[in-house]
Amino acid sequence: MASESRTYLAFQHDSKLQTVQTKVIAIRPFDSLEESNRQLFKQASEEDYVITTQETIFHPQGGGQPSDVGTMTSDSDSDSLFTVSAVRMDTIRDGQVLHLGHFAVAASRFHEGETIRQSIDAEKRLLYSRLHTAGHVLGSAVRHLLEDEIANFDELKASHFPDSAACEFQGLIEGKWKEPIQKKLDEFLAASMPVEVEWWDEEEFRKRGMERLIPDAGLVAPGEKFRVVNIVGAEVYPCGGTHVDTTDLCGPVAVRKISRNKGNSRVSYMVN
Repeated sequence: MASESRTYLAFQHDSKLQTVQTKVIAIRPFDSLEESNRQLFKQASEEDYVITTQETIFHPQGGGQPSDVGTMTSDSDSDSLFTVSAVRMDTIRDGQVLHLGHFAVAASRFHEGETIRQSIDAEKRLLYSRLHTAGHVLGSAVRHLLEDEIANFDELKASHFPDSAACEFQGLIEGKWKEPIQKKLDEFLAASMPVEVEWWDEEEFRKRGMERLIPDAGLVAPGEKFRVVNIVGAEVYPCGGTHVDTTDLCGPVAVRKISRNKGNSRVSYMVN
C-alpha cells in the first residue's frame, strides 16, 4: 500500500457530484486481498481487481444503503476503463474504501499515483437517495405518531434497498396504524421539508437534548465531527448516506405493510 490514510468521502460533502478526479492509492487483484476483505464481495471473480483512491465519489454499501456503481477512467490512457460493480469499507485499514470491478482491457490497467476520473451511475444514485430520505421521513412519521402510544418505542434500523426497503421499530405496531402512518408520511413529503447535512460534535447532541443519538466515536477519525442529516421540522439522524434536497423530491412513497416479530415491528415501503 502506498498510503494508510483514510479515503476522503467526497459524496458526503457534495452529494450532487457525479464525477470527481482523484489519484490511485493502491490496486490489487481480488484474490490477493485478505480473507476478511474478500468476504465483503460475494460476487467477485478471479478477474476482478480492488482499487483504493485518495478520495471517492462512490458511496460504499452501509447504513442500509446499497453501494454506488459506475466507472473509473484514466486521464492519460483512453483504453483504461474500470467498471465499478461494488464498493465496501476496508475491514483492516481504518477509513479506506475498496472499489471492486474489472478492466475492459486487461493490458490497460491503472498504476499507483495515476490520476483517474470516477463517474457514478447517476440514475441509481438518485434512486438510492430518494429511498434513503424516504426511509428517514417514514421513521420520523412513525415516531411522531407512536412514540407516546407504544411502550418502549424506539427506532432500531432500516434498509433502503429498492427491493427490501423497510424501517424497524421496538414495540408492536398494529395493522390499524398503516393508514395513519401513510397520511403522516404524505404530509411530511408534501411539506417540502429541507434535508440539510450538518456536522455535530457530542456537545451539540447534548445541547439539543439528543444524547440518545450520539454515534460510536469509532465511526469518525479523531477530532472529526459526526455527520447528521436534519430533516427540518421532522427529525435529525446521524447518517453518512446520500439524500435528496427536500422531502417532496422523494416522489410518491407507499407504506406496503406492517409486520411484527418478537416484540418488534417492521414497516416496509416503496418509492414510485
